[in-house]
Amino acid sequence: MFPQVKLVNAFPNLSFDSPIDFESPDDGTNRIFIVEQLGLIKVLPNNSSATSDKTFLDLRQKVTSGGELGLLGLAFDPDYKSNGYFYVYYTAPDTLRSVLARFKVSTTNTDSADPGSELILLEQDEPFQNHNGGKLVFGPDGYLYVGLGDGGSGGDPYGNGQNLKTLLGKILRINVDSTQGNLNYSIPSSNPFYGNTNGYKEEIFAYGLRNPWRFSFDSITGKLWCADVGQNNWEEIDTITSGGNYGWNIMEGDYCYNPYSNCDTTGLKMPIWEYSHQNGNCAIIGGFVYRGSTIPELYGKYIYGDYCSDNIWALQLDGDSVNNQLLFKAPANISAFGEDNNNNLYVCTLGDSIYKFVSAPTGIEKESFSPTKYKLFQNYPNPFNPSTKIRFFVPEKSQVSIIIVNSLGQIVKSFDNTSFPRGYNDFVWNAEGLSSGVYFIRMKATSLVSNNSYSSSIKAIYLK
Repeated sequence: MFPQVKLVNAFPNLSFDSPIDFESPDDGTNRIFIVEQLGLIKVLPNNSSATSDKTFLDLRQKVTSGGELGLLGLAFDPDYKSNGYFYVYYTAPDTLRSVLARFKVSTTNTDSADPGSELILLEQDEPFQNHNGGKLVFGPDGYLYVGLGDGGSGGDPYGNGQNLKTLLGKILRINVDSTQGNLNYSIPSSNPFYGNTNGYKEEIFAYGLRNPWRFSFDSITGKLWCADVGQNNWEEIDTITSGGNYGWNIMEGDYCYNPYSNCDTTGLKMPIWEYSHQNGNCAIIGGFVYRGSTIPELYGKYIYGDYCSDNIWALQLDGDSVNNQLLFKAPANISAFGEDNNNNLYVCTLGDSIYKFVSAPTGIEKESFSPTKYKLFQNYPNPFNPSTKIRFFVPEKSQVSIIIVNSLGQIVKSFDNTSFPRGYNDFVWNAEGLSSGVYFIRMKATSLVSNNSYSSSIKAIYLK
């Protein structure tokens, strides 16, 4: 258990009806958007004293809900502040199907969407009412990643997980900034099955998944973490790579499923962690690698939970070594985790409340940030084209200068000496107009409160 961390009701004056997604657009407004399974998106200020919320979008007439059906996912366009686009994933009735659609915010009210702006990007028929996936995430590459379950029932009766000619049981990767043929999106040429002649779906990024209900990118490393809900015995956590086959329904976790012994594991990606259905566990709920600044004990750890046991764990991945620790139990069944714009971590529960992870002082003053020393982090993405994020940490108020030089030692960009308070700082370097090649990012820092100083450099690769 972690006595240094606790959950508090994030919005004690509010309640929500089956909240199953928590999003916050990077638009400078510090608002929270809560997805309710029956078809509503609520918007509210990111403030614990909030006493009311507003309906941002009402899709109840379009959505069939209940069980594993409903409005299941929401993602804001990286350029939401300027274009007003956001994307939703829901299950529709009549011919039961999963729908990926784009909407736009109202031109007259930023707390309301335009319900008539719907543009359907993708529809997938669902043979059963469970395993609908639904998570939507924009990756650091700007593409939209979409999770679909294997179509439902039990045991993947149609073999969709291993069938590359269907979108079911997959994580997709699409470009929503352009169109292609009769599609309302385009397919990145870097997708693993792009241009194949076998009839494989080119949208597929990874496959062999049962129900990737929730997944997320680490905001520092860019690693894609996915919690894949298991069948009868095992829940698993995977780190997703392009073209990876994660085993379902050949494997459940690290164990043969079809057949139950001596299955062929050639080419399969094994989970980095799994846990059994003992002790009341039943369905993994994926979370985030914590990159907030207020709980140093959790920094760099993947936080996730289980729907039935309400357990919440912190998993630390260090090379091939994995350390998993139980944090505590949530107050009610967990449906999703969420982050705000400051990387604070939240958990949605079907007890109709949303909780925030906070530091719980134990009588010893804790560091507010982690790490506690100066640090220049590796830029991300790397290689990049044309922009990359540079992050650094200063443990006390400091004067910081950063210069970027090419392989000849010539300065191509400099950031003037600036005073920064204690904490993390990010900025984006756009190398457009420069030549492809290796560049060096050099940081110098001098404390304004002590004699401490620091210098470091990292290598960045610009590839057009």
